[in-house]
Amino acid sequence: MSEPVSFGSPSATAPAAAASFVINVTMTTFQQEVMQRSLEGLVVLDFWAPWCQPCQQLAPVLEKLAVEYAGKFTLAKVNTDAEPNIAQAFGIQSLPTVIAFANGQPVDQFQGMLTEEQIRQWLAPLLPSPAQILAREAAALVETDPQAAESKYREALALMPDQDPLKICLASVLLKQGRLDECGSLIAALEQRGFLEPDAERIKSELELRVASAESGGVEEARKTAEADPTNLVLQVRVADALAASSQHRKALELCLEIVQQDFGDARTAAKDTMVNIFSILGPASELTSEFRRKLSTALY
Repeated sequence: MSEPVSFGSPSATAPAAAASFVINVTMTTFQQEVMQRSLEGLVVLDFWAPWCQPCQQLAPVLEKLAVEYAGKFTLAKVNTDAEPNIAQAFGIQSLPTVIAFANGQPVDQFQGMLTEEQIRQWLAPLLPSPAQILAREAAALVETDPQAAESKYREALALMPDQDPLKICLASVLLKQGRLDECGSLIAALEQRGFLEPDAERIKSELELRVASAESGGVEEARKTAEADPTNLVLQVRVADALAASSQHRKALELCLEIVQQDFGDARTAAKDTMVNIFSILGPASELTSEFRRKLSTALY
């Protein structure tokens, strides 16, 4: 964990509130507090030294802006006397040097003293847009309050209506709420482009299983229907769909594999499609995906 900045040096006049948005960075904390943090938002890295007069003039301006912008960026300070390895890694040759990080990469920098207005102008294109801020807030609410997350995604889309990633996020939160028709409409509109991103493909796969499960009445109803007509293997696939929709993925895959191994008609095609949908939901890194992809390939070929 990073330590709160001590405002005795280089700028004793910085307000205490800056402790929320200003951190000291060491070699030990650099990966977490700069690289990892920049994956979630802008990090402004300030290289300074106690003996550097321009550093002491620049520091209170940066700290003031960090407080004013209230989390739109994090000011991360590196004392080059205490942390020469970090300065060396970045080839720092003059102080102050200020480097902006986003998505784990340096995106802009300046050296020397700038006025407050010049720093504002430098920050402006680097800061997240209002829509990006709303999307970030929405993402933090998805698990705890999907309705609030939906509202924020819709606000973000009102500001940036052509942002397909926001539409995918909205589709996901609609699916989480069980609003299958609305989710399906969004995915269908995205599909009209001629492709779907991996996240959208995953949503489509889960949506198809959820719709099939809803049509069959859920696991117990699907089982009753299948038991009443045991030779109809398509009804067994409906059981697998319902199992997958209730996150019983292994049972669903095992049932589908049995159908693929014993049928060569419509049931086999439906079972294979259900397995592919489950693979999409679980992702390529899943052990279940790897295991049953091999088994499916063996059964088919």
